[in-house]
Amino acid sequence: MKSRKRVLDALNHQQPDRIPVDFGGTMVSGMHVTCVAALRDFYGLEKQPVKVHEPYQMLGLLDEDLKTVIGVDVESVNGRNTLFGFPCGDWKEWRLDNGLEVLVPGKFSLSEDAAGNRFIHPEGDLTAPPSGRMPKGGFYFDTIIRQDAIDEDHLNPEDNLEEFKPVTEEDLAYFSNGLTKAAATGRAVLASFGGTGLGDIALVPGPFMKHPKGIRDVEEWYVSTAIRKDYLHAVFERQTAIALENLKKLHAAVGSLVDVAFICGTDFGTQSGTFCSPETFGELYMPYYQKINGWIHANTAWKTFKHSCGAVEALLERFIESGFDILNPVQCSAAGMDPLTLKEKYGSRLTFWGGGVDTQRVLPFGTPAEVREQVLERCEVFSKDGGFVFNAIHNVQARTPVENIAAMIAAVHEFNGG
Repeated sequence: MKSRKRVLDALNHQQPDRIPVDFGGTMVSGMHVTCVAALRDFYGLEKQPVKVHEPYQMLGLLDEDLKTVIGVDVESVNGRNTLFGFPCGDWKEWRLDNGLEVLVPGKFSLSEDAAGNRFIHPEGDLTAPPSGRMPKGGFYFDTIIRQDAIDEDHLNPEDNLEEFKPVTEEDLAYFSNGLTKAAATGRAVLASFGGTGLGDIALVPGPFMKHPKGIRDVEEWYVSTAIRKDYLHAVFERQTAIALENLKKLHAAVGSLVDVAFICGTDFGTQSGTFCSPETFGELYMPYYQKINGWIHANTAWKTFKHSCGAVEALLERFIESGFDILNPVQCSAAGMDPLTLKEKYGSRLTFWGGGVDTQRVLPFGTPAEVREQVLERCEVFSKDGGFVFNAIHNVQARTPVENIAAMIAAVHEFNGG
């Protein structure tokens, strides 16, 4: 069975020949660049520096040889720019504090303070205030909040819409070219077009913008979901209108090439509960998700992808009502996220894209035998009657032992029969 059919069978809740696998298909189902480099060495692949295609989380690009070893069934195309607002290309060498040589985009531009902390600048412009900080010895960038004082009497929703723009002919050509190449691999194709993530907290601070306006402080944004609902409704209403116009143009250009559309990375869960009640979700978010997902389902064959970390079982019925087909990362370590319960209650209506192994404890701190045991257990639970694409719970993090990552991959192959 070809990879694309395998994934489509799973998405349509039919039993595929084996569990499909995704690593690197989204910005929330990848691996830290150090892990990608370690895997290449583990499998004896050609020595070469790994490309950092998403510098915010320092995610490494999986080349074709590694995808083949892992058995990846998904090919992806992301937007033209990184989360820091510069293109992903024109590669140059850079060294992590641990000594690993990697390749980064050409406009990856850093400054450094006396303590050795590194600062990344939006659009690669060193004259602009930095929007991310990597502490000395660190492996990731933390967003720098650049929130001006809020004048309640002059808040303008348009300020929180600066990043949501109509697609251009250049955008359409980029996606058409990239998706055509992705489809030629024979894998299922996942597109992250952007512009549809309502209140995605990674985007709220505007790390890709030189001088973001509006509500850009993470805490202030969450406060706004309680005290400034009218403001957020105005932002979401306009964002949704832009998104729908963009989706029409994108579908006309690339519609038949796409199998899955990444819609939203907005997190609604903590380790122990949700950020908002089901009622607030239904009032503030669901009407707009329904418009976006509704248009997609009425006009395309795409499946829609929803990422939310945390204990979100209380919101899953609302996610389904909102029109989402896929849940990621399926954080089984959070409260109320028992795999058996999730599969029994929602498995016929949601595809679980993730949940294959716990990345908080088992994968980074367990033994290879413990990793194998949990992977086999999760595959047994989630794979019944399709509705499952194997991935870890969110990205594989730096300092995860390569033997454990390899044990995870081997366990999936074992479950799949070799």
